[in-house]
Amino acid sequence: MDYDVIVIGAGAAGMMCAAQAGQRGRRVLLIDHATKIGERIRISGGGRCNFTNRDVGVENFLSQNPHFARSALAQFSQFDFIQLVERYRIAYHEKTLGQLFCDDSAQQIVAMLQTECERGAVQWLQPCRVLNVVKSVDGFHVMIEEAVLACQSLVIATGGLAIPQLGATPFGYQIAEQFGVGVVAPQPALVPLALAPETLALLQGLSGASLEVSCHCVGQPASFCESMLITHRGLSGPVILQISSYWQKQAYGHGKKQPVSINLLPHLDVGAWLDAQRHSKLTLAALLSEHLPKRFAQEWCAWQKWERPLAEHSKFDISGMQAALTGWKLMPAGTLGYAKAEVTLGGIDTCDLSSRTMEAKAVPGLFFIGEVVDVTGWLGGYNFQWAWSSGWVAGQFA
Repeated sequence: MDYDVIVIGAGAAGMMCAAQAGQRGRRVLLIDHATKIGERIRISGGGRCNFTNRDVGVENFLSQNPHFARSALAQFSQFDFIQLVERYRIAYHEKTLGQLFCDDSAQQIVAMLQTECERGAVQWLQPCRVLNVVKSVDGFHVMIEEAVLACQSLVIATGGLAIPQLGATPFGYQIAEQFGVGVVAPQPALVPLALAPETLALLQGLSGASLEVSCHCVGQPASFCESMLITHRGLSGPVILQISSYWQKQAYGHGKKQPVSINLLPHLDVGAWLDAQRHSKLTLAALLSEHLPKRFAQEWCAWQKWERPLAEHSKFDISGMQAALTGWKLMPAGTLGYAKAEVTLGGIDTCDLSSRTMEAKAVPGLFFIGEVVDVTGWLGGYNFQWAWSSGWVAGQFA
């Protein structure tokens, strides 16, 4: 059973790659261990699939090599994928920050990719478990339970460790290590942050509060302004998911993790506002209630012990209020793990891959694409775009 290309993993990147290779005239086999195809796509974006973003650049991705994604993103851009979506007459709309979603269902994206594979005469094996992979004289042998499959090019599109309930495995990392390709230690990313029990006890009265804030990791320039949710386990919401990737990345190179800094009033000149109110007979909580949820303002000020009218506070107190409101620092105890993570940070070391082709430099014919690679996008369609771009590129060369 010989093929030109075998793609292991029928997710976003795998289907894109298989379709492209097949449409080039290559004999392609797509293997996946799951019984249902494209489940990560189907459940994404609340079932509407945030399939890309109008504004995609290399700065929207984290990697040990921050420039690695540039080539693939240039070869197959967000506009190329949008054209594909429009060719299939899939209606879509733009939400905040350039995020594009299907009007109807994420299943339309899955169906589109399956049709693209059909156009390339791609063959499927699923559910099918790969037992082993070995190098052959002119390619690779892929062992499955029923047979040994041969191919010239092998593409690993098996994803990371996020959402294990959908079947995530470390298979891709194991293949990399088997062939001497480096792996940057994987970590959960785009994930809620946990707080220590003693911190949670202090913040108990704030649980359930949702507010728009700006947030960054102390010592790092990246900052995001979106909604934050305080939960019974820690911090969540889009802004926290965004900053979690940067908080996790601090550990690379044996760096020390730093607190997250939260600006509770990102759209206000807090210094000027407090100066204008410093003779007020109202409490800080009452004044904050004009800008923040009332319960949050009351509980937060009580926690800070700022309960007297503002006029009764010293200049030192006012200065402390400004510092706390614009830079409320909380030290996460960790994350809520892969089960709650959107994606995986880390993965196949990009130093060992060609950025132009996604092929392993030292193992001709072996390709890695999608989430399994050490390229992690922001929340907002960027990780899907990396899947489309890296899959498309590998499909031209595999």
